[in-house]
Amino acid sequence: MKRIILHMDMDAFYASVEQRDDPSLRGKPVIVGGSEHRGVVATASYEARPFGVHSALPMARALRLCPDAVVVRPRMERYVEVSRQIMEELGNFSPLIEPLSLDEAFIDMSGSEKLFGEPDAMAHKIMKAIRKRTKLSCSVGIGSNKFLAKVASDIDKPGGMTWIPFDDPKAFIAPMPIRKLWGVGPRATEKLEQVGLSRIGEVAAADRALLDSQLGTSLGGHVHRLSHALDDRPVIPGRKRKSVGSETTLEHDVRGLESTMRIMRKQCERVATSLRQKKLLAAGLRVKLRYSETFRVATRQAALPAPCDDSRSMIGAAHKLLDRLDLDEPIRLIGAAAYDLSPRDGQRQLGLFGPTTAEDHSEIEHTIDAIRGRFGDKIDYGSD
Repeated sequence: MKRIILHMDMDAFYASVEQRDDPSLRGKPVIVGGSEHRGVVATASYEARPFGVHSALPMARALRLCPDAVVVRPRMERYVEVSRQIMEELGNFSPLIEPLSLDEAFIDMSGSEKLFGEPDAMAHKIMKAIRKRTKLSCSVGIGSNKFLAKVASDIDKPGGMTWIPFDDPKAFIAPMPIRKLWGVGPRATEKLEQVGLSRIGEVAAADRALLDSQLGTSLGGHVHRLSHALDDRPVIPGRKRKSVGSETTLEHDVRGLESTMRIMRKQCERVATSLRQKKLLAAGLRVKLRYSETFRVATRQAALPAPCDDSRSMIGAAHKLLDRLDLDEPIRLIGAAAYDLSPRDGQRQLGLFGPTTAEDHSEIEHTIDAIRGRFGDKIDYGSD
C-alpha cells in the first residue's frame, strides 16, 4: 500500500487567532511577541511579513522595519485551546495524527481513498473542516513521506495545497535550496556551499564520502537519504512531550560564569519543579544561551548521572555545560531544558546514614513543594 502523508500547517497561527478574536486587528500588520526592549517575535501576520518581519526577530528590529505594526502579547492558553480544536478535526480523518507543535501535524491518510477521495481531495476536506471549526486557514502538503509532506506545505502559503508527485519526488525537490533539507542549518549550508553544493539535486548527485567529510557520517547519511526523497519514519500518534524547559530574556546583558550561573540556577529550579508536578524524571539536560550582539543561539547538552527531578543535580550538570560555552560575549537569554523523560513511580524514604543522593535531594524538594503548596512561595531551596 502506498503511503499518503499530509502535513497540516496553520497560517501565522498566533497572529491569525488574535485577528480572528479582535476584528479591529484584521488587515493590519500584527506582531505577536514580547516587549520592544528585549522581546522577540513569536509570529507575524501576513500583513507584516512583506516588511521583513519574521519569527525569532528581535522586537526592536521588527518595529524599525514595520513601525505601524500592532504588537500583541502572546495568549498561550488561548492558542492551546484552539490547537485542541484543530487536532480534534484532524482526528475525524485519521487516527494517525502526530502533532509537531500547537499549529502543525502530520496525518497518515494511507488507504483512505475510498473514504475521502484522492490525496488532493483529502487535503481540501481537511482545510475546509478546520476553517469551519476555527475560522482560520491552514496550508497542507502531500507526499509519500514526512519529509516531502513538510516541504510541500511551505510552498503555497497561506491557504494553499501542494502535492509532490508520488512517481518522481526526487525530480520535484532537486531545484530546491539545500536549507530545505532537515538538519541543514546555517553551518551545514556553509560547508556544503564551500564544495559547490547549493541545491538538493546537487547533494543527491554528490559522492557520499564528500557529504560525510563535510557533515560527519550521521548527518551526511541523513542528508543523502533526504536528497533522494527517502524518509521511512512513521507517523507516530500521541507523541509524548520530549522536554520540559524554562528560559528568560534578560533586561540587562550578563557575562561570565558567575552571573550566568546565577540565572541558570533559577531556570533549573523551575524545570525541576515542573518535572515533579508532572511526575516525570529526566535523563538529560540541555542549556541554551542567546547572545546579544549577534543574536546567535548556542546550546550544549549531556546525560545526567541518573534520571532525576531535583534541581541540585541539574544545577551541577548545567555548571559543567556552561564551561563549554563562550561566556565572555554579552548574553541576553538563558534557558535550561530537561529531556529524555520517563514517568516517576512511587517515592522513597531518605537515608538515615551515608551521603545524600539525587533521590534524597528529590525527596527533599518534593517536601519543599508540599510546604510551598500550603504556606506559599517564600522559601528557597538553598545552595546545598
